[in-house]
Amino acid sequence: MTTQRGFSLIEVLIATVVLSIGVLGISGLLTVSRQSTFDAVQRSTAAEMAYALLEQMRSNDSELEFYVTAGTLGRGSRGAEPAACNDPNNPCESDAFAAHKLWEWERMLDAGAESTAAGGSGGLVSPSACVDGPVDGSAGEYVVAVAWRGRIGLSDPTVSDCGAGSGLYGDNDEFRRVVVIRSYMDPQI
Repeated sequence: MTTQRGFSLIEVLIATVVLSIGVLGISGLLTVSRQSTFDAVQRSTAAEMAYALLEQMRSNDSELEFYVTAGTLGRGSRGAEPAACNDPNNPCESDAFAAHKLWEWERMLDAGAESTAAGGSGGLVSPSACVDGPVDGSAGEYVVAVAWRGRIGLSDPTVSDCGAGSGLYGDNDEFRRVVVIRSYMDPQI
């Protein structure tokens, strides 16, 4: 009786199939991981942008009504650069300062529109932002909402109306993602 040495072709085939299934599972996990990381970066960027605008509003609280009445921000809605406020010998009035700072903030928001042949190069995908609060700039809750386009459709994306109906986020806004940051401000303090 002879003892068998080595592997049979069937054993090698079974090992190859098992290894292939494992590799396919790992590649699927990598794809899901990349998508989740992208979504997390988008959400973090939107939150950072919203907090930056709230801090800008807080630093120029005499012009809070200017921010609330600015309308939907994004995609160059602020137009051309307003008068720059960087001359120390000739400081800007608070409304001109607010206009310039809001224009700069919108440019940061729109930086996500930059892209390469491979896709977006950073920032948010199709961003828009909305500011809400007391129209007269008085004490109260101010809300900054930043919307962007997600990768996967949702069945009920109704966190905020910001960016809704713009056509940027699918037929039913199913790709719309929104971060909403609220803060109480009192210009009298």
